[in-house]
Amino acid sequence: MSQEIEKILFTDLSQIIEQGKSQLTKQVNSVLTLTYWHIGKKINEHILENKRAEYGKQIIGTVANQLVEKYGSQFEEKNVRRMMRFAEVFSDFTIVAPVVRQLSWSHFLILLPLKSEESRAYYAQKAIEETWSKRELQHQIERKAYERQEIASLQIADEFEEIKNTFKDPYFLDFLGLKDGYLENDIESAILKELEIFILELGKGFTFVERQK
Repeated sequence: MSQEIEKILFTDLSQIIEQGKSQLTKQVNSVLTLTYWHIGKKINEHILENKRAEYGKQIIGTVANQLVEKYGSQFEEKNVRRMMRFAEVFSDFTIVAPVVRQLSWSHFLILLPLKSEESRAYYAQKAIEETWSKRELQHQIERKAYERQEIASLQIADEFEEIKNTFKDPYFLDFLGLKDGYLENDIESAILKELEIFILELGKGFTFVERQK
């Protein structure tokens, strides 16, 4: 009996520890990613203030080497340039700050090459909602999930427009007993009337519940 109680206690304590480790990892990642954003923003501002392209190329390499010497290989020039791109693409801190709490730096590295702001926003939001790993995010981008969603939205819009045009067809209006100058309420009432007659004709087992529904 005592062994069973100890086992349950150990399991509960393990869950608490794992949750703590997970929260700590998220916090560390969040702080790290925001640090990268601030580094990129500061370099972008510094280069912009000096307004010299050659100076910009030189300073990035020089500063990157100095950072590597003091803080390690994560600040190599290619990574520093990614930080600059990160701050450029996600320029609004009020928008990027809450997203950083939910996505890792690896997620952002996958989002950066995307060409449109809309696609980046779509994939970032879906990654948060669906808790996508970086591998799953990459997979969804490769299968063009955003483009598929855009096509689907356009198709729905086209179909809706086609239905609207059908409602305006003279033969359709004549069938419903409507003339020129009809109102939307008229066409709704006419369609409901036809449906009501049809359902009532079906007889027992069918119920017509509220016209709007």
